[in-house]
Amino acid sequence: MIVKNEEAALPRCLGSVQNVVDEIVVLDTGSTDKTPDIAQQFGAKVHYFQWCNDFSVARNEALKYVTGDWVLVLDADEIITPEIAPQLREAINIDDYLLINLVRQEVGATQSPYSLVSRLFRNHQDIRFERPYHALVDDSIAAILNKENYWQVGYLPNVAILHAGYQKAVINQQNKYAKALTAMEDFFAANPADAYVCSKLGALYVEMGKIKEGIELLNWGLNLVVGNRNKTQKKPLGWLKYGQSMKVKKSLAQDIKETNYDILYELNYHLGIAHTHLKNLPLAIYHYQAALKLPIYPLLKLGGYNNLGNLLKAMGDLPGAKIAYETALKIDDSFVTGYYNLGMVCKAMGLFVEAIEAYNCAIFLNPNYADAYQNLGVVLLKVGDVENSLAAFECAISLHQQDNPQEAKRLLHGLQEMGFFR
Repeated sequence: MIVKNEEAALPRCLGSVQNVVDEIVVLDTGSTDKTPDIAQQFGAKVHYFQWCNDFSVARNEALKYVTGDWVLVLDADEIITPEIAPQLREAINIDDYLLINLVRQEVGATQSPYSLVSRLFRNHQDIRFERPYHALVDDSIAAILNKENYWQVGYLPNVAILHAGYQKAVINQQNKYAKALTAMEDFFAANPADAYVCSKLGALYVEMGKIKEGIELLNWGLNLVVGNRNKTQKKPLGWLKYGQSMKVKKSLAQDIKETNYDILYELNYHLGIAHTHLKNLPLAIYHYQAALKLPIYPLLKLGGYNNLGNLLKAMGDLPGAKIAYETALKIDDSFVTGYYNLGMVCKAMGLFVEAIEAYNCAIFLNPNYADAYQNLGVVLLKVGDVENSLAAFECAISLHQQDNPQEAKRLLHGLQEMGFFR
């Protein structure tokens, strides 16, 4: 781990691995709180490093202190799931593996609830992190595989890591956008042929409301990946230092084309989000559909199917939207938002029995889902089940009073006008 001022999150993180790993190496990059003391309380070996605005440099420094045969990398706002520990141990006992990718769930994220992260790998002398912000070992892994082709790369299919750092309150509190923006813009200026940073920086621009800049950069990355950039295409504006060349060697473009389906998915996915912001729904649908055709791990497509369903519903294609939501739920039957959205489209189609079932599934998974209770009440009222409808409305009002009192007041007033509540 590398850490700085993580006294609040660190106990939960280290507690999740304390009885799983053989050693804990923590590199502190300038904490002014009790972070080093807490790490030592969990038996960690704490080392110190002057922060230099480069995550890869810090992570590579931390690797120097590792003595075990395998390395598991975590951030302080992450924990490993209890049920994954036996699978971790089983996987690292397979001789052929150099890297084992892990599924990470982005807790509270409004987009892309799952990702596949390269966080479990052998303590190999040539493995190192690269890129200053989204630090990855993937490039060094690829280089090793080219030289030592007996190694294999695998993944564990179940969720291994829970990550809380993409919640909006956390992002704003820690000023993550500003830190990421500076690091990635500097890196892209020096590495304009890096499709991965195009996807990450382009997505960040879209998230920050810089839609035009985001689309331009995401399209640039897309052209790098597919290897068919038009020589007359204009350079992206604003990211390059004066006089830098945007030329990409054909061999590099071909290598990217052949291997990086994950990056191609992300580029199309975030272009879908960007064009949705611009109300260009047909083009957004095109990019989501292009993303979903790619041969990547199905769980990573969850956000894509859900967003596609939302767009198809907005365009009036209710059957298509229903199929998209149902596909998402086949991938992950615990996807709460998917059940709610399925209930909404079934309600719009007049499929009230299916809508009731979907809302009940959402409520079972999240008993505090006020909107699900509210819409369940609406459908139950439509089918004449007044008693259960009023019970659902009462739950919705109670929950809304905690987080959205205006909606609670509006709902209660509407029901009173219908003669249901005094």
